[in-house]
Amino acid sequence: MVSLGGGSDPASCFRLIVEGCAMTSMLGLLEAREACARERVEVLREEAARATAALEAGEVELDRRVIAREELVEALAASAAESTAVTQTEGGQETAPAVLPGSVSAPVPGVIVPHWREELPVSVLSLDNQRIVNVLQDRPGGEAMRAKDIAAALGLDTSVPAKVEGVRSKAKRLGERGWLLQEPSGMFSAGRRLVAAPAAGSSA
Repeated sequence: MVSLGGGSDPASCFRLIVEGCAMTSMLGLLEAREACARERVEVLREEAARATAALEAGEVELDRRVIAREELVEALAASAAESTAVTQTEGGQETAPAVLPGSVSAPVPGVIVPHWREELPVSVLSLDNQRIVNVLQDRPGGEAMRAKDIAAALGLDTSVPAKVEGVRSKAKRLGERGWLLQEPSGMFSAGRRLVAAPAAGSSA
């Protein structure tokens, strides 16, 4: 309580009381608004975390679907090649093999990963696979790289596990087909090795 004694001006004291009450009210209003904004930010962070998790899961599933399709295309191509070889052997001339509706009778350029041979250019690979091979070929001294480092060199967000795993699965595929070398440590290098193609009729 403000004392009005000692020659104090009552009007001045009253004004100070009113201004103090106004400042307290404004401060309370700002604090309330800050609390609301903080709560909203927390809600948005939770929603962003859920969206990121859903995106990662979706990218992993997409990569698996792509690999499954590539393997099916290769298996169909091998089956078609076997049918053609049998027809040529039995009939002495080439006859187009039967193709089931909706199936693929020949490899789609850039879709499958062929077994590496000396005469094959990198351009037979898909653009994503070409970029992986080129990153490793440009590595000083031919040093091996982790999948995460390859992903970073490709400009991918390495904080998203699905992106790193996508690069790892492609690099492994390239290693299986002789385009890259996979080190015992799990790292990859640009060294190549001749990998014999599977016999006709066998799965890819």
